[in-house]
Amino acid sequence: MDWSSGPLNHRYKHQKCTYCLNFKQIRQAKTPQVVDNQGMNSVFTAEKDILGMREAGRLASEVLDHVTPFVKAGVSTSELDRICHEYMRDVQKTIPAPLNYQPPGYPPFPASICTSVNDVICHGIPGQKILKTGDVVNLDITVITPDGYYGDTSRMFMVGDVSVLAKRLTQITFECLWLGIAQVKPGASLGDIGHVIQTHAENAGYSIVREYCGHGIGKVFHQDPQILHYGRPGTGEKLVAGMTFTIEPMINAGRREIRTMPDQWTVKTKDRSLSAQWEHTLLVTATGVEVLTWSEGSNPPPECVKGLSFRPTLASA
Repeated sequence: MDWSSGPLNHRYKHQKCTYCLNFKQIRQAKTPQVVDNQGMNSVFTAEKDILGMREAGRLASEVLDHVTPFVKAGVSTSELDRICHEYMRDVQKTIPAPLNYQPPGYPPFPASICTSVNDVICHGIPGQKILKTGDVVNLDITVITPDGYYGDTSRMFMVGDVSVLAKRLTQITFECLWLGIAQVKPGASLGDIGHVIQTHAENAGYSIVREYCGHGIGKVFHQDPQILHYGRPGTGEKLVAGMTFTIEPMINAGRREIRTMPDQWTVKTKDRSLSAQWEHTLLVTATGVEVLTWSEGSNPPPECVKGLSFRPTLASA
């Protein structure tokens, strides 16, 4: 979940918010959170922390598994928010991290998930929007476990028959995510991740959103490192075993410029072109990468990363 364009510095520099709550929101006691931990990476070495992050990731993905059958024409985005909220609260006993989340200078986010439809790049607020055949929607989920670990993931959904353009954009963005994941290993550079994502998207004729990016995550929602989805290979911070962070490319069918709606959260493409996003939370292992936000309903990796090892062996699980 890319709340903080960059996710820390850029967003706070370039976006300022006032917000009017204009629809009924789900009530829940505000959960105290460290909004960000700028300057500190998320690096875990203790087994209990690795297990805690695995649990958080799995639970976040299972919320998407649960809501999947309900993502169809005729449902409102507020109904999808309710379904996810109640599953987190009543079944998982987790807390929806977005609800009441308030970075410095921001109003509280008034919902439990983000629902970004068609030309919405990110942070779409659930409301009275009714999904219709041909829509594409990204559902972005972040849970907090009872032990305080965060799991963050998102998927794209196609509502009924969608256009060839929407299918291709969704698929290329999915491939961008996994090509980025395939770069993750100790000693790799953050620029390696951004470069492969940017190259694949731009070779397909698409553009990379620059204002938002992946982020470190652990027992804090957002922290370093910032995972840009563009860049040059061999540049930037080196990855080390134990780091946990998200990769979440936002790819536009048209130009990369953005516009922020009057609600001061919803971000759309400036040229009204379609946008797509996928997200996983990852762990850098001693030998490569583990996808923490994996569950039985997760979309299998694309052919372009066929053979990539991204799940723990029984011996290390």
